[in-house]
Amino acid sequence: MFTGIVLDVGTVRAQEPRGGDVRIVIGLDRIDPAGLRIGDSVCVQGCCLTVTELMGQTFAADVSRETLSLTTLGDLAVGSPVNLEPSLKAGDALGGHLVSGHVDGVGSMVARREEGSALELTIAAPPEVARTLVPKGSIAVDGVSLTINQVSGDRFTVMLIPHTLAVTKLGGRAPGAPVNLEADLIAKHVDRLVDAALERRAAGGAPAPAAPEAKPSLTLETLRRHGFAR
Repeated sequence: MFTGIVLDVGTVRAQEPRGGDVRIVIGLDRIDPAGLRIGDSVCVQGCCLTVTELMGQTFAADVSRETLSLTTLGDLAVGSPVNLEPSLKAGDALGGHLVSGHVDGVGSMVARREEGSALELTIAAPPEVARTLVPKGSIAVDGVSLTINQVSGDRFTVMLIPHTLAVTKLGGRAPGAPVNLEADLIAKHVDRLVDAALERRAAGGAPAPAAPEAKPSLTLETLRRHGFAR
């Protein structure tokens, strides 16, 4: 589990194809590798990956063909910068929102607009993500926890403050660039529950709830029988 607060911008140091999968090696900058162990989870560009090897200031992770096909990790090359966040520990602050590192879809950067010292991004989301978007809700874009400002159809806007621009690589994404999107966990569950209810209704309606069992009335005689009154 993550919170969408990027703690480092790493660099892809090496890539090794392995029968459809890829082993990547990522160099760390601000994250201390002493705090990582084999088997730990690290959020890389919004994708939860498992540390398989530690080598000095770098770590290796295996990326499955499914992850390569459903995220932007297949577009990475040696030298590519990547947003990094280690997994949460008990007691850590939830500075962003709950992020699982399971990408729901790949969106596309539509436009950029400077507003003072901040940067407004407009992003087009695929249908499976667009249906969960609400103004002032949360979304993870390339692993960065952001607040949705406006929603129009399948497009939404987010604002990057100077700090976010300084500590992530999201501000460097040009129009047309793909971005990993993870919808808010609660929004996804609500969406699924509503879908299930609509499916039941379309199939002929949900069965009527069973009548509650009759409960004995609370009387003075009942209290006397159980020793609570005389």
